[in-house]
Amino acid sequence: MPSSVLFLCHRLPWPPSKGDKIRSYHVLRRLAEHHRVYLGTFIDDPADWQYAGAVEAVCAGTCIRPLSPWRARRRALAALTRGEALTLGCYRDRAMQRWIDRVLSEHKPDLVLCYSSGVAPLVMRHPGLRRVMDFVDADSDKWRQYAQSRHGLARTVYAREARRLAAFERAIATQFDASLFVSEAEAAFFRKHTPAVAGKVHGIPNGVDAAYWNPRRTYPDPYPEGARVVVFTGAMDYRANVHAVEWFARAVWPRIVERRQDARFCIVGSNPAPAVRALGRLPGIVVTGRVDDVRPYLAHAHVVTAPLRIARGIQNKVLEALAMEKVVLATPAAWEGIDDFAGREGCITDSTETMAAEVLRWLDQARPVRVPAARTMVQSRFDWARNLDAYEAVLRGGRRDAAPVPAMRNAQVEACS
Repeated sequence: MPSSVLFLCHRLPWPPSKGDKIRSYHVLRRLAEHHRVYLGTFIDDPADWQYAGAVEAVCAGTCIRPLSPWRARRRALAALTRGEALTLGCYRDRAMQRWIDRVLSEHKPDLVLCYSSGVAPLVMRHPGLRRVMDFVDADSDKWRQYAQSRHGLARTVYAREARRLAAFERAIATQFDASLFVSEAEAAFFRKHTPAVAGKVHGIPNGVDAAYWNPRRTYPDPYPEGARVVVFTGAMDYRANVHAVEWFARAVWPRIVERRQDARFCIVGSNPAPAVRALGRLPGIVVTGRVDDVRPYLAHAHVVTAPLRIARGIQNKVLEALAMEKVVLATPAAWEGIDDFAGREGCITDSTETMAAEVLRWLDQARPVRVPAARTMVQSRFDWARNLDAYEAVLRGGRRDAAPVPAMRNAQVEACS
């Protein structure tokens, strides 16, 4: 019998343009090669509607629901009144629930894969199914870190979210057949806090498309002539990224521009929050907003920085920079899940003094230095094909005799309004 999968994802898994979507995109593509996929997902960025057709083309059926910020906030507040984690309320969507119930009744998929804990409540009342949870990261711990960085009411709300979400993560791991995380370090962290389910917790890393992130290609130089550039890339409405660039801009950057007038800190990424746009008024700092291609900004920078203070799992931005043979200056939080390797250049530090000294050292080079050992490491440890093989083995419950079926190219698209 052909195998089929109900794949529930908190955000449209297309295109692979930000951290969580990189993993979900590759998972969807692999599932579509071997299984009939029924995809239930949400769009929280209007720009993503243009990709709905591409997603529908590889699925047997889809339900794609809009999730505007005001709707997410309203649902989160409703969850608050029920004593739940705010995260869980965001995805309580009646149309999505009806579609899921219909797919389970009519198509009887062999597996339910949930991507992000927020969508798990949609199938919690169906215990007879094989259910796998891809947490990606331990999100509850990120909320704990957010709480530690704030004061007053925000600290109280974030701390509450960390506690409630952690309890729900444990409930998922107990009830589901397997739980996946983006690194073995992240899986070990979760096992430590949920030892009763340790045998069902797996760390399977992401991969990197080394053909795309290729430093041997020729890229146009996006920087002014003679500029010595430090670059940060990422979605700039994401709280952890905002926190990271604020720290670097205010604690580290003044030490740099004091020494080098030609230094530039370029913040590259979509939807910059007001706090990020404000950084563009500081000497030597440029905020680009969304760009068509990040690779030229990496290729022509002297150094890449990943100064995250709040993080879990593996940072795709770090892996991509390493694949581009760049010098990377990272905090320990940003380096988590990546083992050190011979030939690495840059630093792994929380020290403002050390970070600034390393920036200046690499800006003093006549041209950007390439780090071939970094690309070699990425290609050896973060290969998508190998890692997705391991991912799919977990989905099958360790059984490797499941018969693959051709991908469905003519989607059965259902209206979900």
